Amino acid sequence: MRFLYLCTAMIAAAGLVAAQQSPSATATGTIGGKTITIKYSAPSLRGRQMFGDGGRISKDPNYPIWRAGANAATALHTDGNLDVGGLNVPAGDYTLYVNLKDTNQWELVISKQTGQWGLTYNPANDLGRVKMTMSKPSAPIETLKYTIADAGGKKGKIELAWGDYVASVPVTVK
Repeated sequence: MRFLYLCTAMIAAAGLVAAQQSPSATATGTIGGKTITIKYSAPSLRGRQMFGDGGRISKDPNYPIWRAGANAATALHTDGNLDVGGLNVPAGDYTLYVNLKDTNQWELVISKQTGQWGLTYNPANDLGRVKMTMSKPSAPIETLKYTIADAGGKKGKIELAWGDYVASVPVTVK
């Protein structure tokens, strides 16, 4: 009988852990005929404070650098050479982070290191950093969401929205 209780408890615990995992998500867009893809894990707020003093992200080991998602590092792939907010980004694969030193003025960090777990960050691998344009959503965003939007004429933007924050950066295909 004890064995049955132990098995039931283990199955329930495994289900709880699985339920707390953030699901994988992908944002894909075409700008100027080139495909841009962001692969990330999309956490939900679930009533938690994520940003600012006392927020959960401030407890991460690389804070104020945030993995810009959950679980594995957020991956960026571009089929074309880009200008991202003034930063030259050659076609290829990268990792995205966000510098949250000032929660009202985010900075997108594009890293040349790829394939790592999200909490593995080395500033020596930065391709560069660009300031993001900040705005507020009309209502809080429960689940982290990236979008890649084409604005025509080889121009567009990458947007990250979560909680009370929307941060975007202009993208131009070269």
